[in-house]
Amino acid sequence: MHHFDYRGGVLHAEDIALPGLAEAVGTPFYCYSTATLTRHYRVFSEAFAGIDARVCYSIKANSNQAVLATLSRLGAGMDIVSEGELRRARAVGVPGKFITFSGVGKLKREIATALDENIFCFNVESEQELQAISDIAHSRAATASVAIRINPDIDALTHAKIATGKSENKFGIPLTRAREVYAQAARLPGIQVTGVDIHIGSQITDLQPFDQAFKRAADFVQVLRSDGHQIDHVDLGGGLGIPYRPGEDPQSYHPDRYAEIVRRHMNALGCKLIFEPGRLIVGNAGILVAQVIYVKRGEGKTFVVVDAGMNDLIRPTLYDGHHEIVPVRQRKGAGAMAVDVVGPVCETGDYLALDRIMEEPQQGDLLAIMSAGAYGAVQAGTYNSRLLIPEVMVRESDFAVVRRRPTYDALISQDALPPWLTQ
Repeated sequence: MHHFDYRGGVLHAEDIALPGLAEAVGTPFYCYSTATLTRHYRVFSEAFAGIDARVCYSIKANSNQAVLATLSRLGAGMDIVSEGELRRARAVGVPGKFITFSGVGKLKREIATALDENIFCFNVESEQELQAISDIAHSRAATASVAIRINPDIDALTHAKIATGKSENKFGIPLTRAREVYAQAARLPGIQVTGVDIHIGSQITDLQPFDQAFKRAADFVQVLRSDGHQIDHVDLGGGLGIPYRPGEDPQSYHPDRYAEIVRRHMNALGCKLIFEPGRLIVGNAGILVAQVIYVKRGEGKTFVVVDAGMNDLIRPTLYDGHHEIVPVRQRKGAGAMAVDVVGPVCETGDYLALDRIMEEPQQGDLLAIMSAGAYGAVQAGTYNSRLLIPEVMVRESDFAVVRRRPTYDALISQDALPPWLTQ
């Protein structure tokens, strides 16, 4: 459920009509709904009522400070994969003890900064990383809490580019070697083994892979305890999917059903549970609003050219991601037709939808690209020297620009000429 709906034939973000917002901000722009963020966080967290659990929102899904502050005030911790994300979390007041640090390529300076911030745990992805954390912590007379990320070699039944739990993926340590790595960790100075981490992928809508993975994780915790390790928490990652297409029934992968699987495997362990949802919280809380520049009728196709491109939302061309595209103003009697919705970027891969059956748009129309709150603005770039686009947050009848559109002067000023070109 989200809070973007039609009133009198005009699409609203909560209580704000999108045409007026587009006039105030200019297109294209991202729009986030506070009510949707709040609802999705509460639905997920309340599924684990009565369990010692912490929801650490995965910042990589959408790192806008307004999004982070909204979730932090609801009680969320944060899952980070870089120093930049650590600094974003701390900037909105998330305490270090509510932050987990994931990712396969933690730099030494990032590890040191995270130690200084006294984060809850490092999710360790390799033996060399484990050694680096030990060296840095020992040199600073600090102790790093760590969980080893295990790779259970389980197919998450999702897109290949967002699967993380198979043996060919770069993430985690094979379960077959993890026991040995835990023994190594226990001997290292500056290291305190506190947990187990597992995360098998993103946009998972079949719960069977979670069932398999969580059973293996629970069994492994028992093995580690028999070896003498004190395992206080299990980080179960994120990955629960969202509906992108109309007619999808999310009840089959509702957080309550997911929680049933978690309880079945984890309750007997008596561990604190950490969750890292990202897309689930923010995906359907955001939309991208674009304007039709031209309608171009080719020999075999009709192209709807809009002012948002692959540099603004790369999911369709990168992940074959589907986003519903709807008119901001419904037009009575408008016929449906098959079109490619494309952007201005000089690439054939610059599209938001291919062969999409939709209400025939006209030049100047506004379109809303739905379910764009996750992996939208965070993956945007300035290809073709296009400016990053504004981000707006709404709350009931109020709105605020939470990231401004930069200027061309600011974009160009990031470059510098070498001395031999300035003489």
